Amino acid sequence: MLNAIQEQIKASIETKEIVLKDEQLQLELVRLVEACLKSLTAGGKIIFCGNGGSFADAQHLSAEFTSRFMFDRAPLPSLALGTNSSAISAIGNDYGYEFVFSRELQSIATSDDVFVAISTSGNSKNVIAAIEVATEKSVPTYAFTGANGGKMKSMCNALCIPSNDTARIQECHILLGHILCGLVEKQYFAG
Repeated sequence: MLNAIQEQIKASIETKEIVLKDEQLQLELVRLVEACLKSLTAGGKIIFCGNGGSFADAQHLSAEFTSRFMFDRAPLPSLALGTNSSAISAIGNDYGYEFVFSRELQSIATSDDVFVAISTSGNSKNVIAAIEVATEKSVPTYAFTGANGGKMKSMCNALCIPSNDTARIQECHILLGHILCGLVEKQYFAG
């Protein structure tokens, strides 16, 4: 069992080493940081969404903005789509599960916001529907996804983790998400 644990840790490190060498991916993260700073300065908010583990990541990263990350400071406007269970059940029942994020995004998003869509496959129908709404509303949109990016890669700015392993992809999503939160927080409150 110890070998199995060590193999999983090694696999995680190997994926992160590939990310460390991927300057294009890092430059895309810089662009996302800049988009978030522009949005917050204009009075916008940072909106996240995802399914399953990516839903948890969306909530986690949004909370880093609205609470605090590295230091005490004023809250930054952010939210994760899908956290209102009544809206999810109503939209799912009335329109279909693929619209649970897009209907909510349609009601709250403005072009001053930034939308971050998270999907390990890049093919989640409800996340894709939300990206379509963001595009219609001229909301700058970024995707955290896996190796090939799925359909989402061609729809928006994509940060594609170089792996096909869901666990490795999600580990890197939260790594990049924490870097995003830290850089935005530091730059926004720098003066």
